[in-house]
Amino acid sequence: MLTPAPAPATATFISLLLLLSTTSPIQSCSPAERSSLLDFKSNLNEPYLKILDTWTGDNYCNNWYGITCDPTTSLVESISLRGESEDPIFIKAGRTGFMTGSLSPSICQLNRLTTLIVADWKGITGEIPSCITSLSNLRILDLIGNQISGKIPSEIGQLNKLTVLNLADNQISGYIPPSIVNLVSLKHLDLSNNRISGEIPTEIGNLKMMSRALMNRNQLTGSIPSSVASIRRLADLDLSMNELTGSIPSQLGTMPVLSTLNLDNNKLSGQIPETLLRNTGLNIVNLSHNNLNGCIPDVFGPKSYFTGLDLSYNNLKGSIPKSLSSVRYIGHMDMSHNHLCGSIPTGLGFDHLEASSFLNNDCRM
Repeated sequence: MLTPAPAPATATFISLLLLLSTTSPIQSCSPAERSSLLDFKSNLNEPYLKILDTWTGDNYCNNWYGITCDPTTSLVESISLRGESEDPIFIKAGRTGFMTGSLSPSICQLNRLTTLIVADWKGITGEIPSCITSLSNLRILDLIGNQISGKIPSEIGQLNKLTVLNLADNQISGYIPPSIVNLVSLKHLDLSNNRISGEIPTEIGNLKMMSRALMNRNQLTGSIPSSVASIRRLADLDLSMNELTGSIPSQLGTMPVLSTLNLDNNKLSGQIPETLLRNTGLNIVNLSHNNLNGCIPDVFGPKSYFTGLDLSYNNLKGSIPKSLSSVRYIGHMDMSHNHLCGSIPTGLGFDHLEASSFLNNDCRM
């Protein structure tokens, strides 16, 4: 018996199915990547929320907590595990996360990985696997809020697509690797609250895309590289609570978008650059607890707008600048514990300031 030819619409549908089956094959999950993830999991212990208990079965792209895959290749693109989250799991439990263990080098087998976030778990120890620098697609490395120790991998500069490097609030020691200046795509650098020593790399100014550079609460020594001023997109620079010496580069005052500058609690000396206090874009300036000397530059004006200006605990002398009376606004000002003389300026910008802002000045000219 002859079989009737399919109707034109049916034939078109069959042709389309054949085309899809040859051009868009369904990708299955990689056994090698699944094995790497399970090895990564085996080095971690999260006893309260049990989020890693979801890492079961063959299909790690579906319902494995924190795992995201490329929809075309089914290869792992992102691991995002945050111990402080608004995820319903955390809200329902009414607690933040706590995880112990270490970061397994098996993570380095996920060569399509773009995001690695293992943050705010408080109890993760061990070192950053040095092989992490082989993940050429990595864009975000966020390990904040753990107890990670050891050094920053020396070849960190190989990650030329990296935009976020956040290692804050750990126990990392050693120097800032010189290769870090090769991270030309870096926008956010946070190394704060560690045990990092040595000097800031001289060519830190190569990081032209950076908008935040936070290296406070470490043991950094040496001077502030003047090349920092060539990072024209930098809005937030925090080098406070280190052991930095030398003078404040006057070039910092020429930075077009710098709004927050914290250099307090160092061993900086020399005079305050005029350019710094003349920069009307700077809103927060903290130079307190240093060895700065000379007079405070009399360069304020009606466009000056400070939410915070702290020059306390230095060796500043002379009179309080009269031009301070003309500033647009000062939210908090502290000039105490210096050697300043003369009367306190008056004006609308000073009506809310307390007398303690000028205490313990013994008037040395």
